[in-house]
Amino acid sequence: MIFNLNERARIAVIALPVIVLLVAACEPKVEPMDASELTEFATRYAAAWSSQDPVAFGMFYAEEGSLTVNDGEPSVGRAAVVDTARAFMTAFPDMTVRLVEIRPEGSRVEFHWHWTGTNTGPDGTGNAVDLRGYEEWTFDDNGLIVESLGHYDDGEYQRQLNAVAEDN
Repeated sequence: MIFNLNERARIAVIALPVIVLLVAACEPKVEPMDASELTEFATRYAAAWSSQDPVAFGMFYAEEGSLTVNDGEPSVGRAAVVDTARAFMTAFPDMTVRLVEIRPEGSRVEFHWHWTGTNTGPDGTGNAVDLRGYEEWTFDDNGLIVESLGHYDDGEYQRQLNAVAEDN
């Protein structure tokens, strides 16, 4: 089939908008989560922290996501996030994380939590720890955590972790 220039121009005028719409439809357009969706996400995230399944926990993070605890060295990449979770889960086999509150803060979301556990893992102190803290989350376009900055009172953590029982 041979087209003359006018026919090609008409086809291009018709086809170009169709192509643009098709390409746009293939690109993920994820709207930011609303309050209900954030609460549901945070509830599942807390349950994953409490699950003793670090791989399930890691699935909340983008493949190149990062988790930083108290300005420490970031765990970058899902595998590193899984390793960090595994270390906490091993040290505190009865660890429980509960959602306290979700606070959207500009482009971030604060996940406020209450964490309890007993340090009975290898070389553990046997002491119970009961802390509150929060993580600052940044999400990617797929609704996964691309960056989490965790915060808690490390002095209080160390005090509880290393407390010596008083003799009565």
